[in-house]
Amino acid sequence: MTAPPRDKGRDPSARVYAPDFLTELFRNPLDPGYADAAARRPQVPQSRWRQLARPVSLAVIVVIGFLFAVAYRETVAEEPSRTKARAGLITEIKQREAETDRLTDRADKLREEVGRERDAALSGSQASRLRNLEAGTGLGRVRGDGVVVRLADAPRDKNAVTGADAGPSQVLYSDLQKVANDLWAAGAEAVAINGQRLTATSTIRTAGEAILVDYRPVTSPYEVTAIGPGSMRERFDDSRAAALMREVARSTGMSFGVKKAADLTLPAAPQPRLRYAEPSVSPSPSASGSGIAGSSSPGPSRSGASTSPSGGGR
Repeated sequence: MTAPPRDKGRDPSARVYAPDFLTELFRNPLDPGYADAAARRPQVPQSRWRQLARPVSLAVIVVIGFLFAVAYRETVAEEPSRTKARAGLITEIKQREAETDRLTDRADKLREEVGRERDAALSGSQASRLRNLEAGTGLGRVRGDGVVVRLADAPRDKNAVTGADAGPSQVLYSDLQKVANDLWAAGAEAVAINGQRLTATSTIRTAGEAILVDYRPVTSPYEVTAIGPGSMRERFDDSRAAALMREVARSTGMSFGVKKAADLTLPAAPQPRLRYAEPSVSPSPSASGSGIAGSSSPGPSRSGASTSPSGGGR
């Protein structure tokens, strides 16, 4: 056996090391056959769409940015006109409210004048009987001792994250219904909410977040004033409405209080619009208090049933 040939000029004592397999694998991970196949593959030209994709994308981005800029400019330009229109509407609403109050005062004065002329034309007994009927039906001003029930919304706290109101609760229209009806049941002879006198045809309902009493808005705090016998306070304290509102006040932070009051004056309710009238069959009709007509509109309610026709559970 012969020895392998040696390279001329190389040191016979020098060692030759073969490349490590793992080092070669990481240095050239692609098999040479794949590289040769890729080199032999013919170059495919890019399609027309790929050539136009970049310019089209840039054009679309520019157009969208232009549209956003135009929309923002139009919004900013129209903001003063919207603010002016809103201010004009607020001013008109305040003017209409002032005009309504003025007409209401004039109507009250005319009503008093008509009452004086009527009393002068009637005999003493007939005028007294008519005044009693007006007081019982809510069409006459009354004065006497009674009870004041005060309800107020809970204080509102702002959510630190969303900025939305995180307050516990508000007084609902059904709360006022329950309180008014239980005051009638406790013996009240006349009831008013924030100065709005209640009659047999009065309504307490909601419109959005506003509470309407006979279509006139009332706001917190709400005072339900009632004139009646001295036992009315104790009887109302034992009612289901008072128990429910005390529980709601404890759990939500709303304000609820009942107190006796002396020398209360309740205004007369507006004259109803009569469609027809018939003479009374009874020679001496008697007036009596009645519950308040409830709202048929949907709205929030509290748990618990009302003892009156108007109350839905809150």
